Amino acid sequence: MTGARELADSPGAWPVVDSTDLHRDRWVVALRRDRIHPPRQDQGPEVGEPFGRLVVEHPGAAMALAIDERDGVEQVCLIRQYRHPGGGTFVELPAGICDVPGEDPVETAKRELREEVSLEAAEWQHLITTYPSAGISSEVHHFYLARGLREVETDYVAEHEEAHLEVFWAPFDELLAAVLDGRITEGPTAIATLAYAVIQSRS
Repeated sequence: MTGARELADSPGAWPVVDSTDLHRDRWVVALRRDRIHPPRQDQGPEVGEPFGRLVVEHPGAAMALAIDERDGVEQVCLIRQYRHPGGGTFVELPAGICDVPGEDPVETAKRELREEVSLEAAEWQHLITTYPSAGISSEVHHFYLARGLREVETDYVAEHEEAHLEVFWAPFDELLAAVLDGRITEGPTAIATLAYAVIQSRS
């Protein structure tokens, strides 16, 4: 038994007493300090004092697990990209920030697949949506499976870290093994890989 409550997350923010921007600029990420108060329970009296929490505002990101079958083997399109905060070059999926207001995340994934690795997909399937660090960030990750791939030309001009990224293909089974034994540690890549492996095992 899991109890009377549904086994699911529950949306709804606690009351914010006040909020202070610690950093905000023209980019999409900001840092603020909120003072929040626990909600009243069953219309009862307020319990406890307001307390502070840091919040990283982030519009979210969309990732594409692009798979193509070659000679009977499922191959995944991957990139290697330097990440300064992580202090290294990571194996990742084509991905991008959801920085277009009102845009469906799958459209973000389509754009990033085209811009980063010059691919388009005929089939898109939602895999999973996650909060990578709900304790400090509002960021949401949307994962999609992309199939029916074809190469396309793009006039996108990469800058900064993206200008140095490497595009390569790897068998899915090898990618899964690399995630499980710790050779690949980038969170979204691991989540998408494991989610797809579970979905395949159930089919």
